[in-house]
Amino acid sequence: MQRLFEKQANIAKAIGHPVRVAVIDFLQNGEQCVCDIAIRVGSERTNLSKHLSVMVAAGGLQSRKDGLKVIYKIKTPCIVRFLDCLRECLKEQAKETQELLKAM
Repeated sequence: MQRLFEKQANIAKAIGHPVRVAVIDFLQNGEQCVCDIAIRVGSERTNLSKHLSVMVAAGGLQSRKDGLKVIYKIKTPCIVRFLDCLRECLKEQAKETQELLKAM
C-alpha cells in the first residue's frame, strides 16, 4: 500500500504548481501545441517545457510531434475532474468564510 500512496503523491506533486494547473485547464478543451500553451499560461517555452515533462513523466499528459511542433494532450481525463473537485473545495471555503464574517 505504501508504494501506491507514493505513486499517488507523485501524481499530485506533478500537477501541484500554478503553471501546471493552468496547462491542464487549457488542455481540457483538446490538444494544443507548446507554442499556444506558452501564450495561454504566460510562461517562457523553456520553463514550460520543464513543467510539461514533469506532467508527462507522471502520466497525466502525453505528447506527439507534428512536424516541428510538439503537441500535448491530457492522457488521463480524471485529472480535470480532480481540479473540478479542488474548485468545489475553494467554493466551500469561501462560503464558510462568508458565514464567519457575517457572524462577526
